[in-house]
Parts: sequence; structure tokens; C-alpha cells
Amino acid sequence: MELIRQKMDLTFSLRRKEIVEVEPMVLEVQERWPALFLEEQICEEFFRVTTKDLLGTFRAALDMYSPQLLKLYRARKGSFCQDMDTLFEKLDEQTSDLALHRKRTALEGLPIFVRENSKKLFPTCLVTETEAEQTKGVKMGVLTVLDDDDAPSLMPTVASIAIVLEEAIVLTDVPDLPTAFAYLFGLLYSLNIEFPKEHKYTFETIQHIFMDLTPTCSQRVRSLKTKLLLLN
Repeated sequence: MELIRQKMDLTFSLRRKEIVEVEPMVLEVQERWPALFLEEQICEEFFRVTTKDLLGTFRAALDMYSPQLLKLYRARKGSFCQDMDTLFEKLDEQTSDLALHRKRTALEGLPIFVRENSKKLFPTCLVTETEAEQTKGVKMGVLTVLDDDDAPSLMPTVASIAIVLEEAIVLTDVPDLPTAFAYLFGLLYSLNIEFPKEHKYTFETIQHIFMDLTPTCSQRVRSLKTKLLLLN
């Protein structure tokens, strides 16, 4: 891994120039720079671009903001669609790994809170589906693959978690949804991909509030930031 890191360091300027100027498709980048999609190199490339520790900064922010976000969601739960109610029903059913489930709920609820579509960013599918079926229509997102046990449940068994870009799985077997979302955010920077319009405010929240990468933000994100500060 050290040799890969050294080679990726040496080729960074060439790779960055190519990605920014040529704007290749994700699969083209994956063919030309396969190491860029390794978990370690997602973090390394993010640091090369931003000088920020991807996982360390993201996890610290998620630890800090999850309790406040959940308070905001619960306080205004009736203002949203059924999706927010379903998230809290799932959370309230949990009996183990509560800290992780709270963080997952904080992330999955964020698009709903900023009036965006959570299901498109955090899609689910069954393990029995083909990869083409699993990723159809997913421009970018964290895909949760569920076991197909034919029994409806608020707590289905998670078989795997993957990252999807341009309807293709680029990283699989990620340990949990928060980590996968951090990797997805890192890949957007590494691949110079603009935030999708349909999830602009979700990613802007991560960019501005969680990662402190931009000095300014939209009014919607500024309002959320103010609410979070008042809950400290």
C-alpha cells in the first residue's frame, strides 16, 4: 500500500489535470486509475485536493451534530413526509449499536429535512437482484443491499453497503452507511464531480457545516447551521 501511495502522490498533478480538463466518465477513470477507488486512496486523494482528513473530520462532525440533527427532525417530524416517520420507527426499534443507528438516521434524515429525496441518495435493493437492477437510475448514492427473507420487517438484514456513481458500483463491502457516505463525498472531490441539483443542499451541508470547506453557503444551509448552533 505504501508503494501505491507513493505512485499516486507522484502522479497527482497529471491525474488532476486530466480529470478537471477532460472530465472523463467515472468508469474511464476507474480503468485508468483503479487505485483511486481504494478506500485508503479515496482518503489520500481527498487530502491532496483539500488538505483535510476525510474520515477523521467527517466522523468528528457526525459525532457532534447527530444529536442536534435528531432533535430537529423529531421536533418537526410532522412537517415532513412519511419517510421521516419511517426513519424514526426503524431507529426506535433498534436494540444494539444505537450510536451507529443514530448517526445513520441523522444522515438519512438530512435530505428530508432540507426538502430533498432521501431514497434517491440512500437507495435500497435486495441481494437477489442483479447489479444492473440494483443500480438502475442511481446517478450517485449509498446503496444498502438487503437479504431477501420474504418477511417484511422494519429491521431487515443488511447484506452489504456499496457506493454507486453513474449507475455503477465503484466500492462495495463498506462497513456502515456513515463511512460509505464519507467515501462518496470524498470521491466527488477526487473525481471533480459537481453536487447533483436534486441533492445540492444535502451535500452543501456536509461541505460547509461538517467539513468546513467553504466560507459561504446558501440561505437554507445557513438556517440549518444556526439551528444547530442554538442547540449546542
